[in-house]
Amino acid sequence: MSADNKNDSPPKRSHRNGAAAKSKKPADAPRGPEKPGLRARQAAAKILGAVIDRKTSLDGMLDSEHGNPAYRELNEADRALVRAILNSGLRHLPRIQAAINSLLQTPLPEGARALDHVLAVAAAQILYLDVPDHSAVDLAVEQAQADPRNRRFANLVNAVLRRLSREKDAILEGMRDVPAMPDWFFERLVARYGAGPAQQIAEAQLTPAAIDLSVKSEPAAWAERLGGIVLPTGSVRLGAFSGSIPSLAGFDDGAWWVQDAAASIPARLFGDLSGKRVVDLCAAPGGKTVQLILAGAEVTALDQSGSRLRRLKGNLKRLGLEAETKEVNMADFQPEMLFDAALLDAPCSSTGTTRRHPDVLWTKGPEDIAKLAALQERLLRHALTVVKPGGIVVFSNCSLDPLEGEEVVERVIGSGAAYERVAISAADWPGLEDAITPLGEMRTTPAMFPLDAPFASGLDGFYAAVIRRK
Repeated sequence: MSADNKNDSPPKRSHRNGAAAKSKKPADAPRGPEKPGLRARQAAAKILGAVIDRKTSLDGMLDSEHGNPAYRELNEADRALVRAILNSGLRHLPRIQAAINSLLQTPLPEGARALDHVLAVAAAQILYLDVPDHSAVDLAVEQAQADPRNRRFANLVNAVLRRLSREKDAILEGMRDVPAMPDWFFERLVARYGAGPAQQIAEAQLTPAAIDLSVKSEPAAWAERLGGIVLPTGSVRLGAFSGSIPSLAGFDDGAWWVQDAAASIPARLFGDLSGKRVVDLCAAPGGKTVQLILAGAEVTALDQSGSRLRRLKGNLKRLGLEAETKEVNMADFQPEMLFDAALLDAPCSSTGTTRRHPDVLWTKGPEDIAKLAALQERLLRHALTVVKPGGIVVFSNCSLDPLEGEEVVERVIGSGAAYERVAISAADWPGLEDAITPLGEMRTTPAMFPLDAPFASGLDGFYAAVIRRK
């Protein structure tokens, strides 16, 4: 087809008089049978809109029983396609948006949010998924035709996406310098880590997270048995495998549990806990609770959610372990006897987990980080009251933002002479020396662990500090 064909170049439109590209089909034209795959793309566009425009969590909408109705009505193959579209689309969204904008002669109307999402869903397939380009284009045009809001833009959709397909290699190359995360958060990373490291973090979160296991014992043996590798944290990182997690050797025997390598670090900072009474203040789903038990502690596990606490109990039962559990908001917890140590893995913005939760940066904003940092400070101050003098509190969270980590600890320690930071020694963490800050705190990022195999690279972004009550 020639380059000057009208369907290959986005036509000019007047937003004032509504003279945008007109569909070839009149609004009342009879429609043929529904095309296979259309509902999956419609569901993806609806869910993407809910994430971007209404800040709705992706996990909840993709729940098979209680999720978005358009998603629930799909068969499993179409659900898998929707998940792939959304995960790739959200990871690469700034580049997708830049690519689409580069092909428009004039910006889309401000109110054309539904059209934005149709184009983004199709572009994610064309640029990043193994979906035939013609199918992505054809179904996007069909989406536009089926939606009264977008029907007049059907020719525009066709033209933009056909050109995107034809020029995608050059377009992708041109987008390499576009940070693959929202501007507001990338600017915060640059301010904290510098431009180069910020770009590395942004690139690292484009690779989906590997599956890490914490094992009760013999990590090298389990790595060999499961075809994985042992990380410096002692975790076993799995390679590609078919089947489900429960089908793997050792699951039914309770030999291991799924836990990102970075998430396993805070509980390890206590060292030997033999004979110590320890409270896990925000315990569910229980991975860190298990670590504390295996380190020899007598553990009390708290969570304010009854359903999350039941999940924790189920995990402990599978692993053959026991802990005292209490359904309580930790901010209201007043123990009868003070503990030797406490772990506070505090609620946070979760900006360090974008490899597995790519919606986080689109559902959170600066105001959320500020609110969560204030909450964390209140919780940390309370956590330090439940340990005896000389007792240790490990404070951690999975945020990349220092407002939720370093600055919280600095305010608490700097408020008086009652507490002191216990420096983490880099010598105790071979292979993770770069994660130890000059003050002796732990700070991991998704750009750490640049190992040879892509599946083996990366960590969740985590912060942890050890504080002693004097």
